[in-house]
Amino acid sequence: MGAPKTQDNQERRARLHIVPHLGHLPLRSITAADLRAYIARLDGVVVSVDYRRGILSELSSILEAAVDDKRLTANPMRAKSVRWPRAEKERREAWPLETALRVRDVISPRSRIAVVLGLGCGLRQGEVFGLSPEDIDYGRGVLRVRRQVQAIKGRLYFTLPKGKKTRVVDMPPMVAEELERHIEAFPPGEAELPWGKPEAAQRRKHSLLLTTRYGNAIAVNTWNTYTWKPALAKAGVIQPQAEGAKQWQWEASPQDGFHVLRHTFASIMLEAGESVVTVARWLGHSSPAITLGYYAHFMPEAGSKGRTAINGLLGRGESSMPNQTPQILPTADPGRPHSRNCPGGGRGM
Repeated sequence: MGAPKTQDNQERRARLHIVPHLGHLPLRSITAADLRAYIARLDGVVVSVDYRRGILSELSSILEAAVDDKRLTANPMRAKSVRWPRAEKERREAWPLETALRVRDVISPRSRIAVVLGLGCGLRQGEVFGLSPEDIDYGRGVLRVRRQVQAIKGRLYFTLPKGKKTRVVDMPPMVAEELERHIEAFPPGEAELPWGKPEAAQRRKHSLLLTTRYGNAIAVNTWNTYTWKPALAKAGVIQPQAEGAKQWQWEASPQDGFHVLRHTFASIMLEAGESVVTVARWLGHSSPAITLGYYAHFMPEAGSKGRTAINGLLGRGESSMPNQTPQILPTADPGRPHSRNCPGGGRGM
């Protein structure tokens, strides 16, 4: 079933992109030809390759469930002639540090700490909104990422971080100082929300570091529209709103979402020579291989340390034996082992 947010995304893909095109066909009548035509239509409507693949994955899951329920003998999405769009190479793009700092400095003072935490600790947006002062360990210099704030159809709820895993991340001293200043200027507010999903009966109350002016938990979409994108425009990252545009109408690329701060954090860490294993742990990736897949292009000097070490060893070997003529040991008596070649003299081991 997956997390509530995942289920909501699956339902949206089916409602918007599968049912309108294939919903009129009985399951048993869906052929590979129907699917080839459907994929061609998607190519002209849905720009993102990843999103198209997500739609097809959802459709394939539906058909696979029909096979399990004995309503189909085979999943037509598995036919050789049904070709999915080729997956784009997964890599993440970062901002130049100067761009991130400009956004930090022009965003509203209350929201500045969100940029600091995304850029300085690699936190996801929902994790920033779910961070409590109780999660800050000034003594050890770490943050404990224990929850995030999510929204489905405008309904907020607390849930575990992505992958249902809590983690501990490094907190540089400058981030700690920013946190102290923020808490002094904007006292934390206490929010009570459902836990796990919007309709859950279980509710939890947490003191939140970043809230609205009224002390409420922050809704991601509202914050993006009225705080984040105006800051991007002010910093020159995106164009200002067109004349006559509604307040929520912005021309912004998905690459300029809050997540770009996390990518910038990863790029800075890796370019500085930090271990991929450590960066993966801070980002909450299940494997360093995922981190490498996303961010390997931020490691232009990968291999240089090993190359330098080998070069030094070989160079040292050459300097210690400058054109020396090899010494030839005297020939040993064939009836007696040579003491220089036998650790026990003539006695052997």
